[in-house]
Amino acid sequence: MNTVVLVSIIIFAISVLMTMTGRGGGNFYILVLVATGQAMHQAATSAQFILMLTAMAGMLIFHRNKTVDWKLALVIDPPTDIMAFVGGYFSSYASNISLKLLLAGLLAIAGFLMLVKIKERPIQTVKKMGYWHRNFQGQSYVVNLWYTIPITALAGLAAGAVGISCGSFKVPLMVLLCGVPMRIAVGTSSAMVAATAVMGFIGHAAQGHFDPKAAVPFAVIAVLGGLIGGKFALKTKPEKLKQIFAYTTLAASLFMMFNALFSR
Repeated sequence: MNTVVLVSIIIFAISVLMTMTGRGGGNFYILVLVATGQAMHQAATSAQFILMLTAMAGMLIFHRNKTVDWKLALVIDPPTDIMAFVGGYFSSYASNISLKLLLAGLLAIAGFLMLVKIKERPIQTVKKMGYWHRNFQGQSYVVNLWYTIPITALAGLAAGAVGISCGSFKVPLMVLLCGVPMRIAVGTSSAMVAATAVMGFIGHAAQGHFDPKAAVPFAVIAVLGGLIGGKFALKTKPEKLKQIFAYTTLAASLFMMFNALFSR
């Protein structure tokens, strides 16, 4: 009982913090579930289920406050969702250790990228094929579809395989490559996280990795945290959100790397 209470508190804290950064927190849920003794594949499936519901809760808060660019999400998210299903379905062909190391490496890259200071660049006014000019809530940015679509597809494949939402990669992608303001990137990512998690969860569940008793109670707690985290995000400065995103992602990368090496 003490273990359940402790894990519940940790998952609640994770859901608040990760919803603030537009990720859902799948990578951290995996860390906690693996630490409690769950096998990587089961932990990945439970994490997908938990973050799916948490992201939906956060998405409601962001949508009400008009920080979700739905058109942007509808364009760049489908490749991720499809590849997340593929990654989740074929994850059983990879070993636990290889999945952990893959997750650690990808998280480290995402974390370091978000520590990069972005210089203000003038918005290109000349329209070219593959460059999508967006105006949303008074903000203007250009989405380079030549880079965005392939990267989101590859990120979805990796995210589905290891049981995370891909928000850890989509937020840096939107902020660094597309010039999307941090607050809008977080809100939009929450919508894409939910969709990607659904596909990844279905892929894992199709392989028989889902245990409702191990996931549903924690999911209820995480949803409450997601609602609170969404409200906190709207009150936090964008630069502070970016720092929280970077350091928590790097911490998750180190933890998972040590876990993989120790289990070996």
